[in-house]
Amino acid sequence: MIIKAGSLLVLAAACATAIGAASPVRAESARQNVVQSQRYDRMLETNRGFRNARMRKECGPINDQQLRANCLASFAREEPFVGSSSTRRSYSSGSGR
Repeated sequence: MIIKAGSLLVLAAACATAIGAASPVRAESARQNVVQSQRYDRMLETNRGFRNARMRKECGPINDQQLRANCLASFAREEPFVGSSSTRRSYSSGSGR
């Protein structure tokens, strides 16, 4: 099938328009994802029942003993916190402020 160059330009323009129109939706979705991720992390840290349920759900189906042990151990590790909007830790500068 031969596609004319003009058809390709129209298709490219339509795709660019669709991508540009979807940007606010993606930005809102990204914000929601961050909020949900922070809520999930907070629940893991503060709610033992939630943490145990997630460990059973995520690690329970793993049959290989070593992989399962690694999965369970991953819940014991604190994830590195990356990002400029972090508020989980505060460090004292010792300068009296």
